[in-house]
Amino acid sequence: MLIQPGKLLAQIETPDDLRKLDPSELYQVCTELRQYIIDTVSVYGGHFGASLGVVELTVALHYVFNTPYDQLVWDVGHQAYGHKILTGRRKVFHTNRMYGGISGFPKRKESPYDTFGVGHSSTSISAALGMAVASAYKNEKDRQHVAIIGDGSMTAGMAFEAMNHAGVSDTNLLIVLNDNCMAIDPNVGALKDYLTDITTSRLYNKAKDEVWNTLGKISKFGKNAQEIVSKIENAIKAALLQQSNLFESLNLRYFGPIDGHDIDHLVSVMQDLRDIPGPKILHCVTVKGKGYAPAEKEQTKWHAPGLFDKVTGEIRKKVYDKPQPPKYQDVFGNTILELAEQNDKIYGITPAMPSGSSLNIMMKAMPHRAIDVGIAEQHAVTFSAGLATQGLIPFCNIYSSFMQRAYDQVIHDAAIQELPVIFCLDRAGFAGADGPTHHGAYDIAYMRCIPNMIVFSPMNEQELRNIMYTVQLPDFKNHKSSITIRYPRGEGVMADWKTPFEKMEIGKGRKIQDGEEVAIVTIGHIGNYVTKATELLVEEGIKPAHYDMRFAKPLDKVMLHEIFSNYSKVITVEDGCLMGGFGSAVLEFMADHDYHAQLKRLGIPDRVVEHGEQIELHRECGFDPEGIAKAVKAMIALELKI
Repeated sequence: MLIQPGKLLAQIETPDDLRKLDPSELYQVCTELRQYIIDTVSVYGGHFGASLGVVELTVALHYVFNTPYDQLVWDVGHQAYGHKILTGRRKVFHTNRMYGGISGFPKRKESPYDTFGVGHSSTSISAALGMAVASAYKNEKDRQHVAIIGDGSMTAGMAFEAMNHAGVSDTNLLIVLNDNCMAIDPNVGALKDYLTDITTSRLYNKAKDEVWNTLGKISKFGKNAQEIVSKIENAIKAALLQQSNLFESLNLRYFGPIDGHDIDHLVSVMQDLRDIPGPKILHCVTVKGKGYAPAEKEQTKWHAPGLFDKVTGEIRKKVYDKPQPPKYQDVFGNTILELAEQNDKIYGITPAMPSGSSLNIMMKAMPHRAIDVGIAEQHAVTFSAGLATQGLIPFCNIYSSFMQRAYDQVIHDAAIQELPVIFCLDRAGFAGADGPTHHGAYDIAYMRCIPNMIVFSPMNEQELRNIMYTVQLPDFKNHKSSITIRYPRGEGVMADWKTPFEKMEIGKGRKIQDGEEVAIVTIGHIGNYVTKATELLVEEGIKPAHYDMRFAKPLDKVMLHEIFSNYSKVITVEDGCLMGGFGSAVLEFMADHDYHAQLKRLGIPDRVVEHGEQIELHRECGFDPEGIAKAVKAMIALELKI
């Protein structure tokens, strides 16, 4: 289905075309751009509400600033759909997030307008400041640098670190704070309350408007007038808020709050700010999902709704004729609540992903024991460690790729101190359409090298439930270890998944089937592919053995001795990186015990794998069912050839 742009949008291939338009035409451009996003995402899918909320900001930024010479850095690409459409990618926008199509996030390889790749939050100020310092060093005094950051992203320590640095820099840096009180879920914490105080103070906003009006009246006196009014405004801010402005205390000149949907005012203000040197922040109040009523009403639901009927607002869901397996995240969410009802020491912690991790199930039932700490992964880990010191049982639920941001805390604050923190890593393996910034490719490798760390991956929902049950039992503390429980994005394999709890033995795998010639050794959900691969192989008279190791650390040495004593050909399969991953652990065991089997490792190769459906990426990397079967046949064929 070909999506047709509006009359003005159809004329815009680059921001140069946008800047040729009269200011009076920008409102129509915004209307057409918003409609184009609605039309396209409803048919092809993708993130939704965040980009609708910054349509006017996007148009104003590209209209006022000389992009790509002036550099825009978007904080999390959820906001950047309008940016992509205006910067030469409208005709391929329907391929957004599809295998072989454009990325759902800004990407340096994709366009010169994408100045910095972003998938994780809170990086924009640091990156834009680095660019600004480089420009100053190269004597590019006229070059502007703009970081567009959501208020949810401001909760991360990295954003504060960057603002602290920016305040003592002499750079052309503008921070645009997109204040909509939302990340994926509603924002939490003191910063949200502080911004709300600013935006809801009637006295402050009345005084602020008078300052802007005064600026317009005396603008004929030039920049001296701006300086005078700026001093007046700062005094009014401090007096009315009865406290020092947070941003001004960091030496960032603060402007706002202003309506982030008033395109005329946005353009006027940005033109003024473009001419004011030094680091500064513009506070814009916006509505996530702006212009599409259902998305404005239910902002979390419409963050990434999938396909939908744009007229009725009905989200299209697949209809099945029999019960389907649940998502692993929902198994986690329901199981932790079930366990917490039995064990009053259990706490749930997430860094701003309650709906994404399904911890919202526990938060609804036990809000005092399920905590969203904001986009602050490092804090989430150390906070969990603090809970553990007092005998509580913290389930710290973080996406696998987001856990990379808290690696030092895992080592320093949990493992070294032998604290039993339970790290539940969602989205392990390929994350699908979100692409390489979200792929959970490295957790087995980076977790198994840490002392006092257990690494487990369930092959099905029952194993996830049982390991969660096991690690909250009193005797788990005897291991003096934290544990990593990794599971993938998407559905499991058991429609009837709510089975009775059974205690698991730490470091114990299971043999699924005996076989001949070749043993396939797997960890995690990807082991389910072996069943399909075996069906293909049996048709050709080949019957491999299959072992589900469950644990990458500690390895089941008894089972590995059995495997290498009975099979001279071994294939390992994992949905993680081959460098230092599960297969490497098996290789190390083989070398340490002087076995000489022929061993083939299947998994994620040492390169960046782009976005696409999970099965498409598994196929690309050779560990889909057909790829596993092919590897087995190749190993047998090699022996026959020799």
